[in-house]
Amino acid sequence: MLTVGDKFPAFSLKAVVSREPGGEFTTITNETHAGKWLIVFFWPKDFTFVCPTEIASFGEKMQECENGNTQILGVSTDSEYVHLAWRTHDPNLADLPFPMLSDIKHELSATLGILDKDEGVALRATFIVDPKGIIRHVSVNDLETGRNTDEVMRLLEALQTGKLTPCNWKPGTATLS
Repeated sequence: MLTVGDKFPAFSLKAVVSREPGGEFTTITNETHAGKWLIVFFWPKDFTFVCPTEIASFGEKMQECENGNTQILGVSTDSEYVHLAWRTHDPNLADLPFPMLSDIKHELSATLGILDKDEGVALRATFIVDPKGIIRHVSVNDLETGRNTDEVMRLLEALQTGKLTPCNWKPGTATLS
């Protein structure tokens, strides 16, 4: 599995960015948001139970991310058409402010080393990538356990300080350097 300090791999994936006819899809690459921090999170399958809670929660964090020069990218191994159908049928996902990327060929998930060995789908992995394309944080949850988006945001803010942050550091509190 790629980890902290590794270069996030190059990718080019189809994504759902809207429900508006004719504007639903685009291609997102590792260069699309050059110069920004990235939160790239993976979920196992569309039309499931835990996944929409995480996706909606990341959607609620998007305003914070835009203020911090950060883009959220959500990815699963389902197709862009399945993503669109899910957004159309789940009101919590209807107006997501970030793209839902399709890794249908499993190339990005395999390169990152986050495919579940039994299910063949992406694990609940979260990567924070700096503006130079370097992985600064990675965490992976079991298929059955949702992640904590508040913690992801805390880690992002800690990394963006460029300073040492102590245990249990909270945004707005003192750093160590």
